[in-house]
Amino acid sequence: MTAPRVMEPTAADVLAAGAVLWRPGTHGIEFALVHRPKYDDWSFPKGKLDSGETMPFAAVREIEEETGQTSRLGPLLGDVRYAVAEGRKLVRYWAAEAMGGEFTPGSETDELRWLDPASAAELLSYPHDLDILHRFAHVGPPISVIALVRHGKAGSRNQWDGDDALRPLSGSGHEQAWQLDRLLGLFGPDRVITAPPVRCRDTVVPLADRLALPITDEPLLGESGYMEDPAAGLARIRTLAAVPGVTVACSQGGVIPRIVGTLAAGAGLPGVDPDDVRAKKGSTWLLTFGPDAALRTADYYEDPTG
Repeated sequence: MTAPRVMEPTAADVLAAGAVLWRPGTHGIEFALVHRPKYDDWSFPKGKLDSGETMPFAAVREIEEETGQTSRLGPLLGDVRYAVAEGRKLVRYWAAEAMGGEFTPGSETDELRWLDPASAAELLSYPHDLDILHRFAHVGPPISVIALVRHGKAGSRNQWDGDDALRPLSGSGHEQAWQLDRLLGLFGPDRVITAPPVRCRDTVVPLADRLALPITDEPLLGESGYMEDPAAGLARIRTLAAVPGVTVACSQGGVIPRIVGTLAAGAGLPGVDPDDVRAKKGSTWLLTFGPDAALRTADYYEDPTG
């Protein structure tokens, strides 16, 4: 098991992002390594952030630029730090599943190889990349993923006279929904479900519309439904965790900490205090599960921009 990782800015002179890009092979998992002629080395696809870019977006962009593959991000594997001419460099790595594409040799990467774990470990040029490969082996490829999203900011409860379930997103809440569309898209959603309140549904509408995915209402993910029967709400999450692929589920602040805390405690996941699980409006917990539907990783994206 691994501890939860929080997507926060980190002090460094140079920021970069990359991934252990994997795909199912004939005899197991295969990893993509790229050769950089400038350095004559073999490494995972990675690169510096563009201006205004955040880490997860940089990772996906660099994967496509260096390998030709589209991908979907999975669990965060961690950070690597080392010195470069510009100062202190930090590279943040994810696991990412290859979703298809074609490699075109270029000046930055002139060769791509898909290798089994042992061959990849032997070819990698740097010890820190080998460490990242070992972290992937510890976590393993996810069987299923749940992106558990808290709805965006809504209008003031005190200034709303109607049914609270109909209270809409505020202007900033709609902006968060558009930002979440881009962030959640990095995870490659297969389905979208939501708690009944309008502010929950409207948070995932931009994503569902862009991907042409139906939105399914799930009362057990709303505060009223969950509080009435927490065991049933948790059972629903476990059912989703057993479904292969990626589920985006939008819920509320009274539900998300309970779900994450309970799952983490049950899985023995260190670093998650069941009594102090963060769930800021517009935030996302990316939960990955193994073949037994047990929680393997929990990554917290506090900001909808990643």
